[in-house]
Amino acid sequence: MLAIKGFTFLGFGSKDLNFSRTHKTHFSFNKTQKNPGRISMEKGGLDSDGREFKTAEEMWREEVGDESKKTEWYKEGVGYWEGVEASTDGVLGGFGHVSEADIRDSEAFLNGLLSEVLPNAANGQRHLVALDCGSGIGRITKNLLIRYFNEVDLLEPVTHFLETARESLAPENLMVSDMHKATNFFCVPLQEFTPEAGRYDIIWVQWCIGHLTDDDFVSFFTRAKVGLKPGGLFVLKENIARTGGFVLDKEDRSITRSDLYFKELFRQCGLHLHRIKDQNGWPKELFAVKMYALTTDLPKKVHRTRSKVQANRPAIIK
Repeated sequence: MLAIKGFTFLGFGSKDLNFSRTHKTHFSFNKTQKNPGRISMEKGGLDSDGREFKTAEEMWREEVGDESKKTEWYKEGVGYWEGVEASTDGVLGGFGHVSEADIRDSEAFLNGLLSEVLPNAANGQRHLVALDCGSGIGRITKNLLIRYFNEVDLLEPVTHFLETARESLAPENLMVSDMHKATNFFCVPLQEFTPEAGRYDIIWVQWCIGHLTDDDFVSFFTRAKVGLKPGGLFVLKENIARTGGFVLDKEDRSITRSDLYFKELFRQCGLHLHRIKDQNGWPKELFAVKMYALTTDLPKKVHRTRSKVQANRPAIIK
């Protein structure tokens, strides 16, 4: 049960319990580990109660070690967002003012991908379709995707978010041509969703994948590959933990992974990095954010963009 809103959390769900900047965190690393591809899984992490875990495996074993625990994990995750107001400020955890910067950098990232991977898109020779995963109230679809794609499908398990999106994206409420529309509204958890084969040019996954366990992360992307058209790709935009480990939010049942952690999961999914970019102009008290463009085929070159913005530990947001 996942795919929540257009924004899972900044910092820690933007909740003001968080950690002090002076909180000392010591992450362990097994130096005898012989498989460098699993370094991220051997790094430790901590939860929102301040508890430290030696490895991600230890944390997952405790949180979702059996089916009943796993069911409760997803139930509590959706339950948290069912109590949140269906507004931009609500889905952004009280930080609605960052929406403009988010859309701005996402649009620049998307423009680069369309010109590189889908060159026929600019001249209208290709009917473009996108899937907005964890669409929430339709914030990303309305402000970005629907301006570039002829059709956008929305995937969101929180009913009142999706109904708000349906109303907001009704033709009479859009300032786009009749050639662009929101087509399908799927009220389905991300870990249970399987897309129609060959429908999508881009599957956009933003601020929601943190609700999935590692196993369901890999399972989702493996299933979702069939939903891509030839030449299609995934865009994942997410918060990034400062070290090679993770941070677990026990209240909304989500995990913030490190860049290394994500790259290990991408490897397990059989996905390849086409482009990576840091979100710019981001408040320093919040987690850093990265955008990943992922393909099912090995790209000739990975495009990287350096950023002066450094990742942050979760901190009290004043």
